[in-house]
Amino acid sequence: MSIQLNGFEIGNDSPLTVMGGVNVLENEDLVMRVAESFKEATEKNKINWIFKGSFDKANRSSIDSFRGPGLEEGLEILQKVKEHFNVPIITDIHEPDQAVPVSKVADIIQIPAFLCRQTDLVIAAAKTGAVIQFKKPQFLSAIEMKNVAKKCESAGNSKILMCERGNAFGYNNLVVDMLNFQVLKDIDYPVIFDVTHSLQLPGGLGNAAGGRRDLFLPLAKSGLAQKIAGLFIEAHTNPDEAKCDGPCAINTTKIGSYLSELKALDNLIKDQLSR
Repeated sequence: MSIQLNGFEIGNDSPLTVMGGVNVLENEDLVMRVAESFKEATEKNKINWIFKGSFDKANRSSIDSFRGPGLEEGLEILQKVKEHFNVPIITDIHEPDQAVPVSKVADIIQIPAFLCRQTDLVIAAAKTGAVIQFKKPQFLSAIEMKNVAKKCESAGNSKILMCERGNAFGYNNLVVDMLNFQVLKDIDYPVIFDVTHSLQLPGGLGNAAGGRRDLFLPLAKSGLAQKIAGLFIEAHTNPDEAKCDGPCAINTTKIGSYLSELKALDNLIKDQLSR
């Protein structure tokens, strides 16, 4: 199954789609600069692009963690990005009553990993008619995502994307099982690989997540080798000063070179496996 969005197709057999943007909407200036970097790189490499940004990080480790501008201001920023760059938007929700207002701006509503078993949240998002992306929780097996999809389908919405982001492995570590991609593909929906959050070391800094951004490229390539629909990538102009998940974010200066390599690999994999 594939999904049509903004004139392009998201599918495991289709050309690469990148969900690229920021972890959290720190401020409008940063958001526009990161979006500009993704715009230039995806156009140059002929990659389908969806902008990602969170208006609220409601599931942080510490009460002191930065959460974002909130629903109203956040949607205003996302609307500006959508209009200025003519790009589809993906953002996440945490409460059922956020679904309708968010669907008026976002083309894809993302259900965070910790919340994909929340039935009321899933149903509320599904009823908007938007495309729904489900992050696979760190504590679920890939096969259990069938149950999540059925909840969405029960509300009359089969426009679903499955997103892999690793499984918890002991303390402060995540491991991506490459076989999960095949299991998720067998559920018969496009699969996205959240490379950024798979690089996390959850709670690794004590009051925040650590990360391994230097390993971004080999991990992203490993995921693309499984013949999937696309990648989820977060960037920052200065990752060391990012207000959330900086250790996992790539620097905007690397977006162009990274996407060039990843697009070439995606073309190779899909060309060879289609013969």
